[in-house]
Amino acid sequence: MSDIKNWQTELDEYIRQGEPNEVEKSNAWKTAIGLQSVDGLKVSEYLLNTAKEHIEGKISITDADKRIQTYYEVRADRSEIETDEKEADIVSVRIAKLLGEKTFQFSPAEFRNIHARLFSGVFKQAGKIRDYNITKKEWVLKGDTVIYASFDSIRETLEYDFQQEKDFSYEGLSLEKCVKHIAKFTSDIWQIHPFCEGNTRTTAVFIIKYLKTFGFQISNRAFAENSWFFRNALVRANYNDWKNNVYETTEFLEMFFENLLLNKHHELKNRYMHLDYRKGNSVQSAKNESPKCQNGTLDLTLEEMALLNILKAEPTITQKGIAELSGKSERTIKRRTIELQEKGYICRENGKRNGKWTILIDM
Repeated sequence: MSDIKNWQTELDEYIRQGEPNEVEKSNAWKTAIGLQSVDGLKVSEYLLNTAKEHIEGKISITDADKRIQTYYEVRADRSEIETDEKEADIVSVRIAKLLGEKTFQFSPAEFRNIHARLFSGVFKQAGKIRDYNITKKEWVLKGDTVIYASFDSIRETLEYDFQQEKDFSYEGLSLEKCVKHIAKFTSDIWQIHPFCEGNTRTTAVFIIKYLKTFGFQISNRAFAENSWFFRNALVRANYNDWKNNVYETTEFLEMFFENLLLNKHHELKNRYMHLDYRKGNSVQSAKNESPKCQNGTLDLTLEEMALLNILKAEPTITQKGIAELSGKSERTIKRRTIELQEKGYICRENGKRNGKWTILIDM
């Protein structure tokens, strides 16, 4: 445990003072390692050292992947704990690799491909749709299970959910409504649970990459530090027990995404989601206990919020640079920056060539 804490401290230092490339790699590794906790897994000290060398530029991510593979291939004796470490190490380096890639396609095929790349050689059915029904006992549900999609409807249900999302327009929506919709889409594809194992980690990686297509430069801290909360929030978003006045709610998942995307600071406590946790006679509303961020009252779209996050991280960036980072056209970026200036949210100081962007609102 102390090794993990010391390593996390080093990562935070990279993020505070490192070069942009080191920051991006550090964030990817923090997320990759943090996500292992959704299945109660912990990485080895060898993986931590390998990650450090990659962040410092001593080895490539491909070298890191090969090193971990070789490390376990040459080990003949494997205890149960080491088997768990093997899964955590192999999947962590693959998550870091996927998060570092700029390619992405919004489709069920991409969803399956991510699962295949993460778990090839770890699970026999990597990338394959399960052919049997499943249940899982959940701590947050006092041992009960979410009702997952029937195995014979998985492909059709995935296609339906993805098509619904493709047809949905975020244009002009408030940030609050955008977050609610993202939470619902994430909840829906997770509930299908198309794979035998590894559904939550696959969903997390897919959603992170999807959100980046909006232009968000996601720090991934929420996934890195609250992956167990993320999983329990998905569970609560898909569970009903009407006899005991328990209803599915995306409230907790929305809190998670508000922290991730809107720089809010909700206190993400797993106990708030447990069925035994009550505030008065109703389910505890953790949102009411969290400090409110000013973003919630601003007239911003999801695209504008993503743009503000880029400008906050890189104040001297040009419109061309913003376009490259966000995947939008320069014309679109120019229009959006003008709109934000007209709203009084940003200003440009010292001209176009040597100037910088200043954020005029509290973020």
